[in-house]
Amino acid sequence: MTPRTNDSAPENEENGKANGADAAAAGADERLAALRRVRAAVQPVRRSRTGPLKGRSGGPGAAAPSGVEGAESLQDGTDGGGGGEEDSAQRIAAVRRTAAAGRRRRALHLAGCVTLLAVALTAGSIALDAARGNAGQSVAPASAALSPGLLASGDLDSGIASLQSHLRDQPRDFGSWATLGLAYVEQARTKGDPSRYPQADQAFKRSLALRADNDQALAGRAALAAARHDFEDALKYADQALKVNPYSERALCSRVDALVELGRYADASKAADTADDRRPGIPVFTRYAYVHELRGDVRTAERVLNRALSSAVAPGDTAYVATQLGQLAWNQGDYEAALTHYARALAADENYLPALEGRARAQAASGDRTGALNGLRDVVSRYPLPGPLVELGELYEAAGDKVKADDQYALVDAWTALARANGVNADLDTALAAADHGDKASALRAARAEWKRRETVHTADALAWALHVNGKDDEALSYARRATATGYRSAAFLYHRGVIERATGHAEDAREHLRAALKLNPGFSPLGAREARTALKDLEAAK
Repeated sequence: MTPRTNDSAPENEENGKANGADAAAAGADERLAALRRVRAAVQPVRRSRTGPLKGRSGGPGAAAPSGVEGAESLQDGTDGGGGGEEDSAQRIAAVRRTAAAGRRRRALHLAGCVTLLAVALTAGSIALDAARGNAGQSVAPASAALSPGLLASGDLDSGIASLQSHLRDQPRDFGSWATLGLAYVEQARTKGDPSRYPQADQAFKRSLALRADNDQALAGRAALAAARHDFEDALKYADQALKVNPYSERALCSRVDALVELGRYADASKAADTADDRRPGIPVFTRYAYVHELRGDVRTAERVLNRALSSAVAPGDTAYVATQLGQLAWNQGDYEAALTHYARALAADENYLPALEGRARAQAASGDRTGALNGLRDVVSRYPLPGPLVELGELYEAAGDKVKADDQYALVDAWTALARANGVNADLDTALAAADHGDKASALRAARAEWKRRETVHTADALAWALHVNGKDDEALSYARRATATGYRSAAFLYHRGVIERATGHAEDAREHLRAALKLNPGFSPLGAREARTALKDLEAAK
């Protein structure tokens, strides 16, 4: 891009900022190197190459990959492809052989993971302009680095390094500052590193200071706010971006995400239809599918995701959409189909963490405990996030190893502290993890705080369960009912409702919902499914 020559900021001021950034980066590099030496002395943690910039956490509010230009609208569309026909075990074995090339497995060590979190936090202090941390990487030409599409389909770290290098020479290029901010948001998500969010925020501020009405930075701020779980701001910035550019794909998608996460499902459905009309493509298709899934319309969600998969060209797009299909299948208890989709995702990108995590969950649910343990240890050894940490802990606990289980639960608190230090609202994560494996009182405080911010099915379920574990079942029941009111098919929600109904004397309702949970997804949780079966057996015996 050509730098704006009419900007009022003096050149020497920009150069001074760049020099200050270099000094800050040097200090940050020294701290980072020291922490890495400590980590190596405790227990080496395997490094993996950075895969294509794609992916989503599997839940609402997460970012999606770039779309396919010229894709048809979903409405009145037909199914696309997406399934495989080989034997599942053979497909999984094939993916394992591919993933095994050049890789070594290392055992997860508690101290090593805590240090990994500390490294991520320290890395957040690296200044925006600094490229020292990428000194060993090849840097793409600056012109290529300016394209958000390139960042979505190439090596993210190299793209960031190239942007940083370009901005040293062209510090008034507002578009590249916005692209850098988006790249940091994606890096935070794909690497599980919330310390990148402050860097993204500064990049967007620089972009908007240079041109206040550029929709790319406004849409980027919407994506950043959503990533930090500040969905009111996400909606505000998305609306601002759409006033400038009604066809901004990122703003359209962030608007759907924000409305979903605020519990405004009817508005989210309308927003998804609008996005489909204006910018049909993979990011919009996946939002459209999720809105339908929340209403219990699994068939439409599956049809739309299959269509998205048939239009995927880039490996990252394939990995992303196939993983969404895997999660949808797992939610319905179809583990064979889930493993097929995860195998396809990992064939496209062997390091795609949501697919690795999803495959491990499906393996656990289908009885492959060894495969599940190995898979989840692999995931958390790279990026210790709450979901896989709790899942791994529950697998250990189900096997009778409470010490190892408690190690995983303790790391959730470390991640929560890191997230909050970088502006992420982690109340929902705290409530879900602490209710079962931590401080029950703090779980209830977090769930109540989250409910005040957004009344969604997920926050209703979290609050219901937090109330239950704190002995407030009468209050919990109304929230458990709200969690299942939209028709969203979640075995965990049905299990929580059944347990609460049992505690409040609604035995027949409890039997109905516990049966429904186990019929829908009999392996929904290593511990929860076992407890659901026990509770149902006791209820049947008491008839």
